[in-house]
Amino acid sequence: MPRFVIQEHHARSLHWDFRLERDGVLVSWAIPKGLPFDRGVNHLAVHVEDHPLEYASFTGEIPKGEYGAGTVTIWDHGTYETLEWTGRKVEVHLHGERVDGRFALFQTRDAQWMIHKMDPAPAGWEPLPSLIRPMLAVAGALPVDDEAWAFEFKWDGVRALVYVEGGRIRILSRNDRDVTSGYPELRALGAVLGTRQVVLDGEIVALGASGRPDFQALQARMHVTDAARARRLVGEVPVALMLFDVLHLDGRSTLHLPYDERRRLLESLALQGPNWATPAAHEGPGRAVLAAAASGGLEGVVAKRRDAPYRPGRRDPSWVKVRNERVQEVVVGGWALGKGSRASGIGALLVGIPTPGRPSRLQFVGRVGTGFTEADLAWLKARLERLRRATSPFADVLSSAESAGVTWVSPRLVGEVRFTEWTRTGRMRHPTWRGLRNDKAPGEVVRES
Repeated sequence: MPRFVIQEHHARSLHWDFRLERDGVLVSWAIPKGLPFDRGVNHLAVHVEDHPLEYASFTGEIPKGEYGAGTVTIWDHGTYETLEWTGRKVEVHLHGERVDGRFALFQTRDAQWMIHKMDPAPAGWEPLPSLIRPMLAVAGALPVDDEAWAFEFKWDGVRALVYVEGGRIRILSRNDRDVTSGYPELRALGAVLGTRQVVLDGEIVALGASGRPDFQALQARMHVTDAARARRLVGEVPVALMLFDVLHLDGRSTLHLPYDERRRLLESLALQGPNWATPAAHEGPGRAVLAAAASGGLEGVVAKRRDAPYRPGRRDPSWVKVRNERVQEVVVGGWALGKGSRASGIGALLVGIPTPGRPSRLQFVGRVGTGFTEADLAWLKARLERLRRATSPFADVLSSAESAGVTWVSPRLVGEVRFTEWTRTGRMRHPTWRGLRNDKAPGEVVRES
């Protein structure tokens, strides 16, 4: 029988070269997303020039400057049977080491070629989901039964769910925004995973000069939507993706699996790279892991029950975040003018927490006047000017000292504040601004225990 070969080609963009031996040459197509796994989905196949037969065994590096420059490896090879071959349609049955099944290549009306899987998917196979909402942790203390929990470091960044298919990635924020273009250095993760279909859960962090996560530095990357600007920022504010869960893998949902099993699957992917990592999970004791986080300058740990499934979109007690310092998400409800060099701009933000059942009314928790950079103040002033309103969004009656000279705003911006303790009156003592959280909606903000 004639031979076929599928070569994984890491050129300017990742693709797979699909080649069929016929009449003394290799008839070839370039398939950007690889073979389809589901007969309900067709993949683009670009018909390219025939190649000599000896190319069927080629692996190695095509030098820069030459056509197809990049790395070539053999993804699969074997023999095939011809079921139909015309000028506009090719049907074959592949007998390979990875693939054994029937595929059709066909030309569309606009002369573009596509590839179609003719056989049904294996029993239980599920297509890659388009959206999985992240599971959320509750704030609390360390569990007392260490043996039932795993402990991971808490990373000071923004949540990211990463969808990988056909060597391409799509990154969604916690509030379902597509932020792929904002983090171009993470795209190479798709090429590493190749034809695998995966949904990963993790945290994007900016690494400061000390090598530790720096949430304020991340502010420069979080709000960038322009792809060209994002590429310029890659060298100035590098980011890393810290991976801690896998939610779908090669046609199977893993949501129902216990944490320990999902963790084994994640570690089997061996995802350690220049801009991504799979940090270790620790057995405990929890207090030792929390102490290690503190000594490393990290904000805390997340304790996860070993027997618990992944519960999308839920804040669930089987995940507990334990902090080394007090941090609170807040909603901005107004701002007061500054003094001295800040006399014409923001001197302090008035912040609150949504009232249960009435998210548009805030419970006042304090004024925040420190921790801002000049860029923060300018950006906040421009944004808050557009949110001006005549009345206070706070349910509390504020004292004259708290409300003097305040410009009220609609409660739409979420920020994060570090503080020392809660006062008896429910105010934050010594609050310091950490940055905006554009990945969170005001209704998601709750008082941390």
